[in-house]
Amino acid sequence: MSDQHIREAQEQVISAIKADPAAALGTTAAKAVVGDGLACEVSDGQRSIIVDMPPSMGGQASGPTPGFHARAAVASCVAIGIKLTATRAGIALEQVEVDIEMDFDDGASLGLGSNTAAPMQTRLNIALKSDAPADELNAMVDRALEADPFFLALRDPQAVVTKIEKV
Repeated sequence: MSDQHIREAQEQVISAIKADPAAALGTTAAKAVVGDGLACEVSDGQRSIIVDMPPSMGGQASGPTPGFHARAAVASCVAIGIKLTATRAGIALEQVEVDIEMDFDDGASLGLGSNTAAPMQTRLNIALKSDAPADELNAMVDRALEADPFFLALRDPQAVVTKIEKV
């Protein structure tokens, strides 16, 4: 898909949102179901995936772990967001590569020790293949990250509401 096509598609969405800002607000949903074992089917109503744990945790490794999907969500959202931002700015990127590393205390997810089960640190290493000057690329990446939903969800605190229902 060409940069021009990507830019034109974004411009149409931007025009529609400027005309009706309420159209930008929405809710997305997914459902995760675990039955026998640890394999979990996650569906958004159109697509579904299987998530599982490795045998060392009692799973069967029938799909990637939740951690894989969390890292994939952040890394892919950042990579795509950078490409979208660069395209809108007229910056040619031949390739965007995002490596993500997360440090964990696995004992914390089992209720052991005093650390949180949340990632202790996340590192994003972003490699851009482009002829654009480094300062222009850095400024563009900064803009992309400030508008990136999954980067911001990981970086910034947010309200999480939990409801428990016995069925």
